[in-house]
Amino acid sequence: MTAEHAVVEEVSVWLEVNDEPTVAWMCTPDRLEELAVGWLHGEGYVRTLADLRGLRPCATDLGFWAEVDPDLAAAVRGENRKRVLASGCGAVTTMLADPAALARTGRRGDPPPTDRLRALFKELFAQGARYQETGGIHAAALTDGAALLFHAEDIGRHNAVDKVIGAALLAKRPLPGLGLLVTGRISGELAFKGARAEIAYIATPSVPSTLAVGIARRTGMVLVGRAVSGAPHLHQPGTA
Repeated sequence: MTAEHAVVEEVSVWLEVNDEPTVAWMCTPDRLEELAVGWLHGEGYVRTLADLRGLRPCATDLGFWAEVDPDLAAAVRGENRKRVLASGCGAVTTMLADPAALARTGRRGDPPPTDRLRALFKELFAQGARYQETGGIHAAALTDGAALLFHAEDIGRHNAVDKVIGAALLAKRPLPGLGLLVTGRISGELAFKGARAEIAYIATPSVPSTLAVGIARRTGMVLVGRAVSGAPHLHQPGTA
């Protein structure tokens, strides 16, 4: 492979919500509809697919016009969220800095046994065509513990998570109780997206951040660090 081929694609994609410019991503240019739907869910613009009244791609540029329930859009914009630099791709809201502001919920479920979890990660890595070509990519997958249900790769790990959540919403697959596998560290933003989707657990070969652990403990998720090699680190909800 030449140096010219050992690169990953990165493009800018914009989104307008109810005719207002809302966000632009730096991302890998595939599964863009899933990316938009998943991001809208993670930010609170949609709760189910029924809240998305329309999603129209631009014919001449990489972008989308989304139409959502006006009450949900007003609620999001009424929070007057300040944009902050995230620990990875994208910008997140300052509400992530205070896990105590999130509603406390009961435990949502448990990850599968260690051997099964490692088998799921092995399948995730096997499906990573871009990873095998270049190595410079993140991946995410939703699982019911028996199989991978939705899989995506992206230059940004947050984008990959939005893509699989968006894919589940578009397929009308209920999110509560599913597991989320990610290849990078579990940041506060990833934990927040998982909490909003009512994910039971998030697992990674890497580790979670302190903010992610705080969010997970508050919202009933289990976080699994070092899930591929050695003894997994389980961060249980409701523990100190």
